Amino acid sequence: MKEKLTCYIIDDEPLAQEILEEYIAKVSFLELKGIFMSPLEAVGPLEKDKPDLLFLDINMPDLDGLSFIPMLNPKPIIILTTAYDQHALKAFELEVKDYLLKPFSFERFYKGVLRLYQEQSPRHSSEAKETTADSKNEQEYIFLKVGHRIQKVAMRDILFVEGMKDYLRIHTAQEKIMTLISFAKLEELLPARDFARVHRSFMVAIDKIDHIEKNRIQIGAQLIPISDTYAEAFYKKLKGLG
Repeated sequence: MKEKLTCYIIDDEPLAQEILEEYIAKVSFLELKGIFMSPLEAVGPLEKDKPDLLFLDINMPDLDGLSFIPMLNPKPIIILTTAYDQHALKAFELEVKDYLLKPFSFERFYKGVLRLYQEQSPRHSSEAKETTADSKNEQEYIFLKVGHRIQKVAMRDILFVEGMKDYLRIHTAQEKIMTLISFAKLEELLPARDFARVHRSFMVAIDKIDHIEKNRIQIGAQLIPISDTYAEAFYKKLKGLG
């Protein structure tokens, strides 16, 4: 685990800067490296120091925080700090790790940074993957952008996923969910033990497979082809689960 996460603050409100500085000072695994009034002021130091974590305000003169995020390379872990809740969907699209609504308490702040700090631990990440793979409780879910909302989807409900040009159609027992996400990104979100890519256009939930015959998977009334590209890895995974 990293000993400390180095941090930057970018916020044009002095009071907001002071509060964040005070909160960071209370947390043993955070180290504040810089405070800036605007993204433009921070560009040079960001490139030089490459901090682990960035506390970023949204509404600032010259360049707002949401427009600044795509310009970051490499991109640190980002926590947005803002008084406005209407930007949550955009923040989700930009893969922001947390969204703190001002005024936020130290307790809320600490919960957020502790989770992010633990995610940096290889041991924690390994344990998290094992828990995701082995546990079947109802709290296992992912969040996906569906139209103008973010929808919670229980992983245990997913039967299979179908590629639809730029979208994916997630088939569950209850509904079909269209989301603008790539297979590669979805594979990062789903536990590898429980899901398998079997075709350029299909991913299946392994425990929902009824049977396999002639390189075709039966899930309910749906027949899903297994392509040559994915067949070897898929059957090897099944053998390992047996």
